[in-house]
Amino acid sequence: MHRDLPTEPRADEAAIVSAARALRGDAVQMLQELVAQPSLLGHEQGAQDVMERAFQPLDLRVDRFAIDEERLRQHPAYSPSIVSYEGRTNVVGIHQPRGLTRGNSLIFNGHIDVVPVGAEALWSRPPFEPWIDGDRLYGRGACDMKAGLVAYTMAFKALRALGLEPAAPVYLQSVIEEECTGNGALACLVEGYRADAAIITEPVGGITTCQMGVLWLRIEVLGKPVHASVAQTGVGAIDFSMYLFSKLKELEARWNAPSARYRCFAHNQHPVNFNLGRIEGGEWASSVPTACRSDIRIGFYPDIKVGQVKAEVEALLAAAYAAHPASAALQYKVVYEGFQADGFDLPLDLPVIQALQQCHEDIAGAPLLPFAFTGTTDAKFFNLYGDTPSVCYGPTGASYHGIDEWVSLASLMEVTAVLAVFMARWCGVNPRA
Repeated sequence: MHRDLPTEPRADEAAIVSAARALRGDAVQMLQELVAQPSLLGHEQGAQDVMERAFQPLDLRVDRFAIDEERLRQHPAYSPSIVSYEGRTNVVGIHQPRGLTRGNSLIFNGHIDVVPVGAEALWSRPPFEPWIDGDRLYGRGACDMKAGLVAYTMAFKALRALGLEPAAPVYLQSVIEEECTGNGALACLVEGYRADAAIITEPVGGITTCQMGVLWLRIEVLGKPVHASVAQTGVGAIDFSMYLFSKLKELEARWNAPSARYRCFAHNQHPVNFNLGRIEGGEWASSVPTACRSDIRIGFYPDIKVGQVKAEVEALLAAAYAAHPASAALQYKVVYEGFQADGFDLPLDLPVIQALQQCHEDIAGAPLLPFAFTGTTDAKFFNLYGDTPSVCYGPTGASYHGIDEWVSLASLMEVTAVLAVFMARWCGVNPRA
């Protein structure tokens, strides 16, 4: 239950900002350590060790818990996993005030996993060897979103450096597997973590109040293989896979039409994206391909649910199959694996939104504008299932999910200061015992 912001005299906010800025060296060192850990899907634990070590000196109780997939399967927000959860853990730093509890509780959340680096030959330097050029720190995960994890850790450390502690519970969550299911954050929800608000320190460049739903699916095709010398007598699985995807792109175009756009995305010229992210097929250059697998990501508006999207996609594919002249020689099936995530749209008068906007403007000297994100984040779990209003706000950079990803160190330190002052306002502060 949200309470009014504490009415006791505020802490010296100028001192908080100065304390946050003084941690630049610590912040850069921690970020470099995190980026140096190649925390790809299934390999997150080295980076989680770094997070646990960062939490321990802050007088936080550390809860490092395994993901219980059987429990997750019972939750309506579960997404079918891609790899085993054996040996993979979330890390949560827990602050419980030792003095009077009088403010609002808060969750800071960030994901430790990163996406694949792609063709390493395109990178200026090895992607897991962080390097600095001026204001930019480069490396896979620097922007998305290890800088966000550093920002909330340093914000908490700044209060502690002043002899202060939040006067309400604060939970610092470092979770796995945001980039393909979100089941890491969902596991925190299933474990019982709740608060009056949550901030996810994603690099969105504003404050995310609306985001798309996302569905992952795999289309598996079997064709009619023949020798390449008579290729016209067979049916290639790769060709048919591309035909099916072209039909899906027609649906994407219909959803992107101005008359079809959801209100948050009315001024976005291409909010809906269907992406063929991976394709694998064929066996031999002189054989018409037998099999093909296509991994596809589908975005959809917040007023549509996953079940509706599945039904529409399956009907479209069935019609496309029936219309194909060689369908009698073809087989296909749809497999769901990865994201099954609904979107959300928050009212702009939520206390956490207004308080964070005011705090950012006070510290950064510029308005913090609402942002409608055409992807998905873990904020969906807090907003849709956790009774915890949640927004995204974090350090900014560029080229995340791309080549030579980087984050602005100035943005990192600005966000750190904003989060420290926001925590003092939202939770209240007590002298540390």
